[in-house]
Amino acid sequence: MLSFITWDWDPTFFSIGSLEIRYYGLCWALSFYLSYVIVKKMVVREGVDEKLMDAFLYAILIGAVLGARLGHVFFYDWSYYQEHLGEILNIRQGGLASHGGALGVLLGAWWFSKYKVKKSMLWTLDKISPASALAAVLIRLGNFFNSEIIGDPTGSDYGVVFAQLGESFPRHPAQLYEASAYLVLFGFLMWMYYSKKAYLKEGLLFGLFLVGTFTARFFVEFVKVSQGGFEENLGADLSTGQWLSFPFIAVGLYYWLRASRETPA
Repeated sequence: MLSFITWDWDPTFFSIGSLEIRYYGLCWALSFYLSYVIVKKMVVREGVDEKLMDAFLYAILIGAVLGARLGHVFFYDWSYYQEHLGEILNIRQGGLASHGGALGVLLGAWWFSKYKVKKSMLWTLDKISPASALAAVLIRLGNFFNSEIIGDPTGSDYGVVFAQLGESFPRHPAQLYEASAYLVLFGFLMWMYYSKKAYLKEGLLFGLFLVGTFTARFFVEFVKVSQGGFEENLGADLSTGQWLSFPFIAVGLYYWLRASRETPA
């Protein structure tokens, strides 16, 4: 019989004086490390000089963090930041948006493809996609440690009580729902790459990643507390995160279907 669990984990891993290391930051760091390892194995397997991976890491790191921050600022909280421009890059105060991070990764991938590896952007995006799914798992776990991006109250004994928020009633663990979906997606994409040789159809992994990631995000949003944004101006019962997911799903379907019709290279 299901019942609630109480989550009262201190989000701080350790602190020295004013320096504070949080589990959330560790999850981000681990996501970049594992992404580097996964992508490096793929590109070396396909005959690319592994020395180029340093440039790849910097491009994706800068793109993801900067994009996620600016995505939060402009998509979710511009009403505040337009009056506090000096705080836009203050990541320590929190506020990162996955949709903005995705756009930042796309920009980093474009730069790496054009100026470093000299291959098509889709080739690079296919390598990034499985690693990005795993990174999304870790980032949502980081949100869980922070007791943020929480779900709606369940109205039953099922769920998680986020004691760090001073609450005593269970909510949907929306972070864990997303993390679970992304973990399944990661396993599927890795299976497609190694067992089904999906890399022979350029754009297939990228398309599957977008559709899988943002479809999961769309449905989890139904039980997630609104993060704010422009949703109130659109007059429909959908969140900002759901509206932002539509174009990513559409692009993913395009590349998925296009690649599926192609003859393997």
